Amino acid sequence: MKQLERLLFLQGNRCFFCDQAIPDGETSVEHLVASANGGAKDDENCVVCCKAVNAALGSLSVKDKFRAILNHRRQFTCPRLSQATSNSAEPRSESLASPSRIALVIADLQKRGSARPRRVATLRNTIGALFHKKLSDDELSSLLATLQSDGYISIDATKVTYALPQREP
Repeated sequence: MKQLERLLFLQGNRCFFCDQAIPDGETSVEHLVASANGGAKDDENCVVCCKAVNAALGSLSVKDKFRAILNHRRQFTCPRLSQATSNSAEPRSESLASPSRIALVIADLQKRGSARPRRVATLRNTIGALFHKKLSDDELSSLLATLQSDGYISIDATKVTYALPQREP
């Protein structure tokens, strides 16, 4: 039995993070400790999740992955479900400025510490890379506007300053 099939069975064909049934073709193996960070490919380090969750969490540390999920004031909503809702009922840029996406951007910026981008163009590229460059200019602008209105960043012409919460050691 392949690892994906075994993990799907053990998890009841549900996403580890959003606890929703995973449609055919949307399953992905997520390494809790990312392979890029030295994580093993065994069942102890792997869970099955939606492709959208896996893409959103990327190679964040385990702590940052769970922080991104727990940062939701309400129940965690899978990005796959957010995109499906936004495609049928509201503009996609609203979904991209959702608390889950903002939490991922904040977690990534916190992880960067003093190496955070100092220019708007670099920050836009950094956010684009976080979402695998599948964002339009309008979607990036929406995310930046939300970060600014929520007080996480300040933009002065082309420069960015940060007011992010401190990362726990």
